[in-house]
Amino acid sequence: MPDINNHFNEYRKKLGIGPPPWFEEMIEEAERDRIPVMDEEALQFMIELLQLKKPASVLEIGTAIGYSALRMAAALPETSIVSVEKDEERYRRAAYYRSESPWQEQTTFILGDALNLQGKFSEGTAFDAVFIDASKGQYQQYFQLCEQLLAPEGLIISDNVLFRGLVADPEADIPERLQPMVKKIRAYNRWLVERKDFRTNIFPVGDGVAVSARFPEATGSIT
Repeated sequence: MPDINNHFNEYRKKLGIGPPPWFEEMIEEAERDRIPVMDEEALQFMIELLQLKKPASVLEIGTAIGYSALRMAAALPETSIVSVEKDEERYRRAAYYRSESPWQEQTTFILGDALNLQGKFSEGTAFDAVFIDASKGQYQQYFQLCEQLLAPEGLIISDNVLFRGLVADPEADIPERLQPMVKKIRAYNRWLVERKDFRTNIFPVGDGVAVSARFPEATGSIT
């Protein structure tokens, strides 16, 4: 059976859809050093969603080497991007790429644990969108923190919520070492869609993307 995803990605490249040439070095480093960066299909989906939203500011939890933050900056020239990373070596690589990029004024990278963000921003700071792509086992804690920094009609986007397809497959043969993670992500997804103050939908792009929109009148998930 043909690999549809590979054929699709190659077709996208031929059409000129994908990362700008500036990002080639970052992509090569991520592949060489096995640094997790957002799947291209999912990243493009998120960027297009944000282009419709037109956020003035975006908060990212999990910078890694700065790939998704700089991609957002490149695609959203009127948007400021703040990204937080707790791994010092990855933060340094992200800071290097940022220093070499055309998007220095647009981006701010912070070294630290996102769970200790409260003192990092001035009172009244509100982001129009938040992107969570960090430790999967702490997604709920990140969400609860970020919703305090979210504008009244903001978006919170969570990556990897289908986790290799294992989360959505009730008959999946899940390796024992991955079972706790799958259980946590399933619980997180359920918690998201049961929120009364957010409307959440999960999209099967990349490794699964959850989009949670804050609406005062929200009564549950979008179906």
